[in-house]
Amino acid sequence: MIIAIDGPAASGKGTIARKLAKHFNLGYLDTGILYRAVALQMLQGGINIDDPKCAEKIAREFTVSFIDKKNIRTEAVSVLASKIAAFPGVRHELLHYQKSFAKNPGPDKYGAILDGRDIGTIVCPNADFKIFITADLKIRAKRRWKQLLQSDQTVIYSDILEELRSRDERDRCREEAPLVPAAGSMLIDTSDMTIDVAFDVAKNAILSQNI
Repeated sequence: MIIAIDGPAASGKGTIARKLAKHFNLGYLDTGILYRAVALQMLQGGINIDDPKCAEKIAREFTVSFIDKKNIRTEAVSVLASKIAAFPGVRHELLHYQKSFAKNPGPDKYGAILDGRDIGTIVCPNADFKIFITADLKIRAKRRWKQLLQSDQTVIYSDILEELRSRDERDRCREEAPLVPAAGSMLIDTSDMTIDVAFDVAKNAILSQNI
């Protein structure tokens, strides 16, 4: 079984995906962390962040050792990850890893669940179940603001709001794999939902398909 989850930043898709992975015993991949890993390598290496070729080279050399869990969730990394995700070469280099994970999520796993921006459209177009998770921009900004405050980062709500607005625009308008709901995907708007309610909605919809 392969489940594809797409949606904008701070919509709740990652948390819901992790809960679904645990419930259905699926291997889980947050594909956004791959772009964050490349972004972090560029920042730490002092590499020109506006050079697509440099970003593409790092993406080509990607290994799981790139994933520095301590520093990978900072806002600076988030901003750069969103920018390099628009580079077609970077997306191409990371696509193989994502497809490979979907086919081989690990021993004793019933299948795989991946979340990102183009899972149902590009990475796993033949997924058994597709979900597009969204929420109001201001609600998403408030969620991200609280999340960053809890991790002791100094952030201003208005800055987060504008960054998410810009990120949404980049995601929707990029030529390579824009953020759009995949054909046949289930839409879940979490604006007025708790994570547990959204999880139950997704879980019950998947169970109803007898996959």
